[in-house]
Amino acid sequence: MTDTPDTLLDGTHTVLTPEYVEFRFTLAGIYSRFLAWLLDTVLVMMGTSAVLMGLSMVMLAFPGFGNALSFVVYFLVDWGYGIALESAWSGQTVGKRVMGLRVIQQSGVRIGFYHAALRNLARPVDRLPFLYLVGGVTALLSGSHQRLGDMLAGTIVVRERRLKAPSAIGNAAGEGLLADPLFVARVKRLSAETRELVLSAALRREELRMEARLRLFSALGTKLQELLAMEKPTHLSDEKWTLLVAAALIPPPGARSLAGARAVA
Repeated sequence: MTDTPDTLLDGTHTVLTPEYVEFRFTLAGIYSRFLAWLLDTVLVMMGTSAVLMGLSMVMLAFPGFGNALSFVVYFLVDWGYGIALESAWSGQTVGKRVMGLRVIQQSGVRIGFYHAALRNLARPVDRLPFLYLVGGVTALLSGSHQRLGDMLAGTIVVRERRLKAPSAIGNAAGEGLLADPLFVARVKRLSAETRELVLSAALRREELRMEARLRLFSALGTKLQELLAMEKPTHLSDEKWTLLVAAALIPPPGARSLAGARAVA
């Protein structure tokens, strides 16, 4: 694989799979992350104002608690916004989606509620003393552009690349196995990490050197036979078998274009 201008500019994060194949992700720059945070902050402030308007009667009845209630509501909305959206949107908030960024685990797979909660609960420390000074300095000094919350949660923020599904996946639609409910059901039961590895391999196969590509699909082909408890049809290569599994994972509307960063970022 060759470096692109984007990866040279923003830095990369490399993930080594158990098959000793490297996948590389472009790290998000400080500037793009700041713009995403700025947009999210505006939305959080709007949400906080809406909640406070709903609590106006309470604040009028207890004027002494008005300021304290405002701070509590702001932090609850701020935390809830980040945790809920990053959990539901696989590492994205509105700001990150607009800027084309995504939070993933350092292992290259999508984050869950646990990771979203940890990185967002650490935000008050990263914000010290103002405008994310602690978080910004930490990210600049970190090799993977991680603020303290990312270090705690084991996450990184990457630039999302939109990758077109290879034609081989579309061609797999002709295989009879895709019409077999048992095969499709077993594929859907694969773990999240296995599904993401299969999709990543399918989407990024052209980026791999031939030796690494053969090694990766050989290992994946054998592993998928074990996990699915099914023998690979003799007329299929390991790569074609893996692409067939990938085709079963892709919903029909997404068969033409996929977000590569959503698979592993």
